[in-house]
Amino acid sequence: MRIVSLLPSGTELACALGLREQLVGVSHECDYPADVKGLPKLTSSILDSALTPAEIDKAVAAASLDRRPIYAVDGTLLNSLKPDLILTQGVCAVCAVTPETIAEGLELVRLQDSCTAPVLSLSAVSTGGVFRDLQAIAQATGTESQAEALITGLETRLAALGDLPAPLQFGDGAKVLMLEWPDPPWSGGHWVPEQVAAAGGIPLFGGPGDNSRRLSWEEIQEADPDVIIASACGFGLQENLTHARKLLDHPVLGQLRAVQAGNFWAADSNSYFSRPAPRIVDGAELIRGILDGQPADPTQAVRVLAKG
Repeated sequence: MRIVSLLPSGTELACALGLREQLVGVSHECDYPADVKGLPKLTSSILDSALTPAEIDKAVAAASLDRRPIYAVDGTLLNSLKPDLILTQGVCAVCAVTPETIAEGLELVRLQDSCTAPVLSLSAVSTGGVFRDLQAIAQATGTESQAEALITGLETRLAALGDLPAPLQFGDGAKVLMLEWPDPPWSGGHWVPEQVAAAGGIPLFGGPGDNSRRLSWEEIQEADPDVIIASACGFGLQENLTHARKLLDHPVLGQLRAVQAGNFWAADSNSYFSRPAPRIVDGAELIRGILDGQPADPTQAVRVLAKG
């Protein structure tokens, strides 16, 4: 079977099921596992990589208002790869290619040669949704037993977190702000509140499956979180650390108990929070390490203490 994945989480899910050798093309953002980087890239973004978070927010809002897609698909390349299955999603046009974008990309391909591979649109907005996406890919590729074993292992790890005692330093519970975007501030949604709750924290500004939403600094000040984790969607650790340090100049941020107590963290969101894939369980474990005062792996998250 020849598989094309047009979103990073789809690529991760397929590889977790042992389908790496069947992948023949990926999106420009697919970077895990590392060896998928060498595969043909079928997508591109309208956004300049040099834009600031505020500029990205404005550009995305403008594109949405004009009903313009954020991503484009190379229909000619897609057609030439002759896939048997295309993985995409229909949840968030900011995060990945949608079926409509695929159709637009194929408009200029000759009809008699046009790609007719089935499109599997993934739709996870929760941990359970990630498991269902795994099962859907498994059913399409004959890897049901692999999916069952993988899901059992992930559920076991989440249950183990729930068996841990509450983090000692926060008494009755840590109020956690997952800062999904720094400027303007957004809260983490979908599966992210579940990650916080599984780790023993109290998620602010949303519950399981809720959409991410824009916040005001006044809301954040009133909630006064115990812990803030800068986890901007699509960014790795160093990018989030850079953007988080710039926030230290904000007049509200310095007044928050999280910052005053040294509980302002930057994390690798690309790996652990942005993508509905198996590593969201790693993300829950990472949050637990933060609540305990020290993540097991310092390359995943660091305290935001000073500009640099």
